[in-house]
Amino acid sequence: MAKEIKFSLVYRDMWQSSGKYQPRVDQLVRVAPAIIDMGCFDRVETNGGAFEQVNLLYGENPNISVRKWTAPFHKAGIQTHMLERGLNALRMNPVPADVRELMFKVKKAQGTDIARSFCGLNDHRNLKLSIEYAKKAGMISQAALSITHSPVHTVEYYLGVVEHLVEYGADEICLKDMAGIGRPTFLAELTRDIKKKHPHIKIQYHGHSGPGFSPASMLEVARAGADYIDVAVEPLAWGKVHPDVITIQQMLRADGFLVKDINMDAYMEVRSLTQEFIDDFLGYWINPSNAVMTSLLVGCGLPGGMMGSMMADLKGFKAAINASERANGKPESSLDALMVKLFNEVEYVWPRLGYPPLVTPFSQYVKNTALMNLLAMSQNKPRFSTIDKDTWNMILGKMGRLPGKLAPEIVELAKEKGMEFFDGNPQDEYPDELPKFRQMMKDEGWDCGQDDEELFELAMHERQYRDYRSGIAKERFNKELEELKAKAGAPVIVKRPVVEMPEFDIDKLVEKYPKATPLQAPAKGKMLWQIDVIDESKAPVAGTKVKPGKPCGFVQTYYGMEEIRTAVEGRIVAVTAAQGKDVVKGEIVAFVE
Repeated sequence: MAKEIKFSLVYRDMWQSSGKYQPRVDQLVRVAPAIIDMGCFDRVETNGGAFEQVNLLYGENPNISVRKWTAPFHKAGIQTHMLERGLNALRMNPVPADVRELMFKVKKAQGTDIARSFCGLNDHRNLKLSIEYAKKAGMISQAALSITHSPVHTVEYYLGVVEHLVEYGADEICLKDMAGIGRPTFLAELTRDIKKKHPHIKIQYHGHSGPGFSPASMLEVARAGADYIDVAVEPLAWGKVHPDVITIQQMLRADGFLVKDINMDAYMEVRSLTQEFIDDFLGYWINPSNAVMTSLLVGCGLPGGMMGSMMADLKGFKAAINASERANGKPESSLDALMVKLFNEVEYVWPRLGYPPLVTPFSQYVKNTALMNLLAMSQNKPRFSTIDKDTWNMILGKMGRLPGKLAPEIVELAKEKGMEFFDGNPQDEYPDELPKFRQMMKDEGWDCGQDDEELFELAMHERQYRDYRSGIAKERFNKELEELKAKAGAPVIVKRPVVEMPEFDIDKLVEKYPKATPLQAPAKGKMLWQIDVIDESKAPVAGTKVKPGKPCGFVQTYYGMEEIRTAVEGRIVAVTAAQGKDVVKGEIVAFVE
């Protein structure tokens, strides 16, 4: 009898891989019946990862969204699954154990059946509690392997991780091929060996389309014994996202597998509604380049979803790098040339940082280090002159064990800076916090919510939750949407700030100060040179001294303060962002010489 391959629609990840926001709950409940009517899905990825957070960002309650979104699938007998980041749970930084445990209780109560848990470093210690808490809450625990292609990421390496995950009680294994660079035959061998050793374990393959391997990978893992395949639907299929279900269904059927039929009328309705959501407002945050596949991703291994932010970073650095190249008698680089240089530099940096799988947040750390290396080398400075604090935490082992060995020069650099390496369990560094947040809820007069779901949101995303409760988040989102519509030519009136900021020609400043180092905004938010000063005209004057490693400014983001530090000792020679100015990540805010 032919083996059946089942499909999961990754509706959450389709949006996450394309842009910033997810559909609103009213849109989700409209598309759910059509997804069900397609008849080909046994699972749908509904929430987790960025889903909960972005609901808060545009002023919506994610708990309501998850409950209403999962309900129709449950009624139809379709399983729902979420994505969570192990030690980091639903955010980008570590989460106390008691908050992690509450997450699984809440999500199960809200209707989520399966917890897909991954650690970006494949450190099984970071997944142990995820597995235990998921099963304790009555969920299916699906532990994920972050797939990448390197000399240390062998079949034997991954099988070693699997042994721990199975020992902890994982029900399923996901091959999370987040950049789509897993080689098809490698993935087949890994799938076959897992099935041979643990035949009761279900295997689900999640592969992005960016570099083009995904259809071959899906066919190979199916032949090797995989049970579930993650797919997408147009118009958010292919590109940097996932293959469309029609192609994969037909490919597997032609190979002799048993797959469900697709109701094409329902497919076209899902396709139409998804496009409607894009046209409504979500498309303003979708980078067109994410719809394009590129084999350039094969070498650097960066996730396709990073391409938009990476190109924005390159544009911000282009003037500074070219000015330094001119000053040193070198030819200037075009944006395409810089992109190739950056890809090459990522290939150089990655092994020296211990081969962390290039998945959030570690892909950003490697890319940022490579970008700073390009700038340093253009100024005749050595590589690794600037490494940010989050990357150092990764290097030092505070987020888990790196898969490979650090290069000797990185180890020596850490010693020179007086830094200490950490080999303990990362979770031990983050004590329980739920009692503190319960008291906060009481002090604010807020109800903890059904199944403590409101308490959970405060504990997981405190700043975003407070902004949601106060109405600031919705106001901020509506303002951002109006501005984007205005730029696109829509008839929307945008209020001008009371204080008009002067315009700066970055290219001219770079020419004027060719040896200067640009200070960049580490995140999107409000520029604060002085935290406790309201006057928007305040900013450092030319000549203000700065010291390496010391904060010389801040960006107030939706989640808190991000420090701006310089890697060089000198003085500020030009300021391009005044106190209170709205800045975006990578924007040059000052020059230091």
